[in-house]
Amino acid sequence: MKISYIFFGMLIVFLTGCSDSKTKNSHDHVHSGHDHTPYSAQDTVWSHKLIFPSKVPDRIILNLTEHPESSIAVNWRTDQQTDSGFVQIAVATDGPEFSLDGVRTVRAETEVFENKNEKHKEPLVKANYHSAVIDDLNPATTYVYRVGYGGDDDRLWSEWFQTTTASDRDNDAFGFIYFGDAQNELKSMWSRVIRSSYAKFPKVNFMLHAGDLVNDRDSNLEWGEWFYAGSFIHATIPGIMTPGNHEYRKEVLSSLWRPQFNLPQNGPLDEIRETCYYVDYQNTRIISIDAVSFDDKEHSRKAQGQWLDSILTNNPKKWSVIFLHYPVLSVAKKRGEDNLNLKTVLKPIIDKHKVDLVLTGHDHTYARGEVKNLGSGITATDDTGTIYAVSVSGPKMYDSEKADWMQRRGEYTQLFQIITVDGDRLSYTSYTPLGKVYDAFELVKRNGKKQLINKIPDTPERMKKDFISE
Repeated sequence: MKISYIFFGMLIVFLTGCSDSKTKNSHDHVHSGHDHTPYSAQDTVWSHKLIFPSKVPDRIILNLTEHPESSIAVNWRTDQQTDSGFVQIAVATDGPEFSLDGVRTVRAETEVFENKNEKHKEPLVKANYHSAVIDDLNPATTYVYRVGYGGDDDRLWSEWFQTTTASDRDNDAFGFIYFGDAQNELKSMWSRVIRSSYAKFPKVNFMLHAGDLVNDRDSNLEWGEWFYAGSFIHATIPGIMTPGNHEYRKEVLSSLWRPQFNLPQNGPLDEIRETCYYVDYQNTRIISIDAVSFDDKEHSRKAQGQWLDSILTNNPKKWSVIFLHYPVLSVAKKRGEDNLNLKTVLKPIIDKHKVDLVLTGHDHTYARGEVKNLGSGITATDDTGTIYAVSVSGPKMYDSEKADWMQRRGEYTQLFQIITVDGDRLSYTSYTPLGKVYDAFELVKRNGKKQLINKIPDTPERMKKDFISE
């Protein structure tokens, strides 16, 4: 009996050991499988969904064209296995019947592209960028569109987006949102601003970005975060943008700028194609100046100056808005002598044509005020002068310096601005991400005269010292 107990115990130990051995080998096998997933090239990149493309379109964005009442531009990205792209578009309907008849298919241009950001140790990214301009659209009409590879497999198409063309009647009201620098912490902190702006103004007609959209011009991760932050908004609300100094390095524009945007090409030089251009949106001429090229290159400065003078001289529109990255009037501390080329070359043209609004970024703070337009460089006119604004939408902040031209100033505040144009009235309101009004004014232009009506809220200016002790 005793021997039987001993034998039985030995048998249990043996069987348990075999079971442990099998379990251990099984776990080893599973672990080994994880080491060899089909995504091994991506597993080491935490943000691979923001960086790498696939067959399914991503980074979809609408841009305004020269004729936003009758056309729209769209860009997107796929992997390189997807060697062509198409846009399908139809007049929107209350139900899915638009898909039964009347869907138009437009073939996109496809550009093979790859880049690797060594500075941030990003992986090599190979992609195809697809771009198309859809013409022959009706004014003030809501369309649905989608982008993809074509065919009947819905998995290779984007969702259907909805967007509305501009009106062909000058006096119809419209509105756009103006953002200063996004630049840093795009996914974590700028996302709140662009999404808050859309939540407050979902019917806005377009969005305007005044440069430094990202911090490092060729960082696929940063561009991925910028597109992620705006998500479907980029594909629904057309955008226009001008480059900042962070889209340049050593006078060379980001290699990603032209592949991923589809902007007007009516500027003065090929080297600033899609960075210096203008759009006529109903009764307003909106002009992008490539401030970095303007400041760095004498021939570009001369060409942009002559071109600006020409398109303002021959401007049939009631309102004129210029946007560029560098402020004509510096706001941040120790930047008072910056951008002298803008002051000496650009400002006289602005004065000459009494430009209504100049929208800028770069200084990572806020200021807005009126500057009288100088007639012949000697005396100021009695009419309201040009309104200059400097704003920031991202979390990077600088200190500011008070100047006489400023009527509202602010620090350490993320902002977006809604600008509406309705006939002879232009309204401007600056909001925080919480939807609080930080600054506001109206311009009224009648019978050749322009009046400024300040609507500054009765709240203290926000200064960095109120939040951070030195």
